This record gives sequence, C-alpha cells and structure tokens, in this order.
Amino acid sequence: MEHPMIKTLIAATTMAAVVYAVAPAQAAHRHHMGVGCSGANFGKTEAAVEAMADNEVKFAAEKEVSLAQDAMLNNKWGECGAHLGKAAEASMAK
Repeated sequence: MEHPMIKTLIAATTMAAVVYAVAPAQAAHRHHMGVGCSGANFGKTEAAVEAMADNEVKFAAEKEVSLAQDAMLNNKWGECGAHLGKAAEASMAK
C-alpha cells in the first residue's frame, strides 16, 4: 500500500511537469504589454487604430497590425503579439 504522502508528491511532480511544458508555449502568445495574438485583441486594436486621425502614427500602427496578421498566419506567436502590442500602444498615444 502506498503512503498518502507519496501520492501527493507524485501528483505535485506531475502537475509541475505539465506546467513547465505548457508555460513557454502560452508565454509565446503574449507580448510584454499583455496583448495576446487573438481574434479579440485584433478586433479591439484594429478598431482603435481605425478611430485614429490620419497621420504618420496611424499609418505606422496599421503597418504593425498587418505585420501581426502575417506573423499569426505563419504561426509566429511571439512576433504577432509584439507587433499587435506596438499597434495598441500607438493607438493609445495622444
């Protein structure tokens, strides 16, 4: 018969292994600003960029959105999040 502490230790070790394996993949989907490469974030960012006045900042933000879409289509999640984050930052600039 196994000791309850051994079962707990095995369960904790298994959980740690799963978290260790999954965390880097999920981290790649996020930018340092917390903008993940998702449809919802694309929608919000694109709407914010569209609402901007036509100027160089808006054109740069539109390019970042385009680069993010290209990166997403090529499964480059970290790059996608970085470009989307830059576009979001630009849309918040005054």
